[in-house]
Amino acid sequence: MTTRSALTAHNLVKTYGTAGVLTPALAGVSLTVGPGGSLAVMGPSGSGKTTLLHCLAGVLAPISGQVLWAGQDLTALSETARTGLRRTDFGFVFQSGQLLPELPADENAALPLMLAGVGRAEATDIARRWLAYLGLAGMEGRRPGELSGGQAQRVAIARALVGSPGVVFADEPTGALDQQTGYEVLQVLTEATRATGAALVIVTHDPQVAAWCSRTVHMRDGRVVADTADGAAPAGLAAPPGVPHPGGVSTPPQEPPSNAPAGGPTQGEGSWPAQATPSWTAPMHTPVVPR
Repeated sequence: MTTRSALTAHNLVKTYGTAGVLTPALAGVSLTVGPGGSLAVMGPSGSGKTTLLHCLAGVLAPISGQVLWAGQDLTALSETARTGLRRTDFGFVFQSGQLLPELPADENAALPLMLAGVGRAEATDIARRWLAYLGLAGMEGRRPGELSGGQAQRVAIARALVGSPGVVFADEPTGALDQQTGYEVLQVLTEATRATGAALVIVTHDPQVAAWCSRTVHMRDGRVVADTADGAAPAGLAAPPGVPHPGGVSTPPQEPPSNAPAGGPTQGEGSWPAQATPSWTAPMHTPVVPR
């Protein structure tokens, strides 16, 4: 099981282009997300939010600054070492799922384990437990083309969590889904990461998605221009019931309003619709990968 640790960025700077024609993407970004915490990164197109996610995950190396995880500076590691960390310590959920169309759901979810050297039988067994945990029991043999968008995204969440990562990175995880399905996926994603103690970093343009997180930062021109950790949510962004600002380890939600399920934003104009309790339930013990 991955050691739970804070993920910290110190003064990250990143530019694109060549000398004389440089475009700044990050201009000195610093932040920390702790174990079990959830961070939403918002901003207009070109603000640097996706570049920040890629630097935090070790996909990109910044020009300067540090990314600290479990006592290591990711910016000082080789590409091979960063690739290894992404396979064992980090999980990823993309907008379109990025599932392999020729593989069934259980093998898609088990891929990180098999790439890490876990035997196929053991890896798929763990993956099936995760699929059942996320409400997909009986769908283990279906290929992506036989799943709905929401079901496919749950498979992607299972794949992200199957290795018991310390941090899950999600880039517009509901961008390709309708509002109701997006609501269900967000509930699964936030509750599952909270249950395992993993940190969650979501890049989004949607304030209703950001409202699921315990902390939100707003970016513009490569800089953080607003941060709920400073004391209060930005205007128009309310935290889910029972989740305090600033960010950190989430606390159990209080009794929600009658028109909203536990853990999600209250219903209002332009907000996610209320719905019945989801059909999936958490297992007594969250499955983790034997180390």
